Amino acid sequence: MTKVSIFVPTYNAGALWSNWISLYHQCAIYEPIRLFCIDSASSDQTRVLIESTAFQVIEIKKEDFNHGGTRNLSLSLSDDDIFLFMTQDALLVSKESIAEMIKPFADNSVAAVCGRQLPHDDANPIARHLRLFNYPEQSRVVSKKDSQAYGLKTVFLSNSFAAYRASALRSLGGFPNDVIFGEDMYLAAKMILNGYKIAYADKACVKHSHNYTLMQELRRYFDIGVYHATEPWIQQEFGGAGGEGKRFIISELKYLLKHAPLWIPRACITNLCKIIGYKLGKNYKSVPHSLRLKLSMHKAYWSQKQR
Repeated sequence: MTKVSIFVPTYNAGALWSNWISLYHQCAIYEPIRLFCIDSASSDQTRVLIESTAFQVIEIKKEDFNHGGTRNLSLSLSDDDIFLFMTQDALLVSKESIAEMIKPFADNSVAAVCGRQLPHDDANPIARHLRLFNYPEQSRVVSKKDSQAYGLKTVFLSNSFAAYRASALRSLGGFPNDVIFGEDMYLAAKMILNGYKIAYADKACVKHSHNYTLMQELRRYFDIGVYHATEPWIQQEFGGAGGEGKRFIISELKYLLKHAPLWIPRACITNLCKIIGYKLGKNYKSVPHSLRLKLSMHKAYWSQKQR
């Protein structure tokens, strides 16, 4: 039977972590599974809760966390067949979720599988639409030949709930160690360009969403802009996000008109913040270091760059 290791980075996970552990024990019917938690020196009850479970805990310094580098620790921790990555706020939905993530690997050319993310129960209309837009109810398997049809979506992958064939992960050198984030898309692009396939499994579901403030949206899109500026090859190979952005705005407007029209002004301001943040991020080299720290959601990236 295929052996699976689950890796979860944590940091001050809070009350939601208790729900994560509870739902995992209710839903994780797939065996055999090994559990690993990479904790960035949490100062709340996260570590206590972890130690009461079957997790093997690896502790790192908070300032050493890096989206790619931290997940690369998995390569030295397990020799299992499939590596499943989750985040501390991605809650399993059903007993079938993990098993459904493993199914596409029956095709030996599939190197990674992205699960479906549904909005949390408290998600606001903007956050709810974002999840429904990015994670449709339709599974697919894509390869390089599909890149013209799907564009940048060809390499869409989220380590909040994604699984990788360990042999493919190792053969490509693991995740990048020095990206601001987007280590999942980076590796997906490498996989596609090396002849592998990427699957999206719509029945493998977690609840995962964020009710971002306007400033958080600007900071997140600043980081996206930095990512695209520092890794231009991804857009060069698979196209930009302009067309997808227009499709998103139209979809969001239709959704809000139907379900929450009073949120339309907020959505307009939110999208403006995203555009401003993205433009600043794309031109981050012209932004003073002190301002980059204020604009960025992932501040540790900048201090790590100066080491």
